[in-house]
Amino acid sequence: MPHARQHAHLHAQTRTRERRRRLAHEAARLMAEGGMRDYHQAKLKAAQRLGIFDDASLPRNREIEDALREYQRLFAGPSHGEALRIRREAALRALGFLEHFSPRLVGPVLDGTADANSPVHLHAYSDDAEAVMRFLDEHRVPAESRTRRLRFDLERSADLPVWVFSAEDLSFDVTVLPLDALRQAPLSNVDGRPMKRASAAQLRQLLASEEISAYEAGLQS
Repeated sequence: MPHARQHAHLHAQTRTRERRRRLAHEAARLMAEGGMRDYHQAKLKAAQRLGIFDDASLPRNREIEDALREYQRLFAGPSHGEALRIRREAALRALGFLEHFSPRLVGPVLDGTADANSPVHLHAYSDDAEAVMRFLDEHRVPAESRTRRLRFDLERSADLPVWVFSAEDLSFDVTVLPLDALRQAPLSNVDGRPMKRASAAQLRQLLASEEISAYEAGLQS
């Protein structure tokens, strides 16, 4: 009997892992094809489509992100790489434009999951919450005001000003954080860890590395 119970337990674990994998890939497909950026929403919609409702089978956001990378690699092809490169190069110019605010690139354009619908997400830093708005006004950049809540740790969160504007036929989303947030990145809504951020110098290095990789791949093909 103990052997039978162990076998049943292993079978249940295997079935749960398979369901998590299926849900992660369906959620990734929904995000890639439907332009969804909310992991939780994509996860629930995938569960509804596949008829899987037990909590143990729900994948983590990081599993969905990994599945999204795989989907883009397999199905988006060169168009995904081109959309990502265009946004990263535009982000580099935006970081230069906002250099007074020690800006950083964050989000899908940095982590590589951006698609042709993705805005360029930036963080700008100032203890004057209106400084970025005045800067955009001075440069005659029309921007829409929004608010975003970010968590800095398990106990601290803040509602922060966001400015959304268009340039180079792309959408830019700039969240304004206090200066001390430069030392500690807010937590990612994907995995709860500190967000990945890139300065202009780091992004420039990333673009150069990718250019070298593309050149070497061309030599080998």
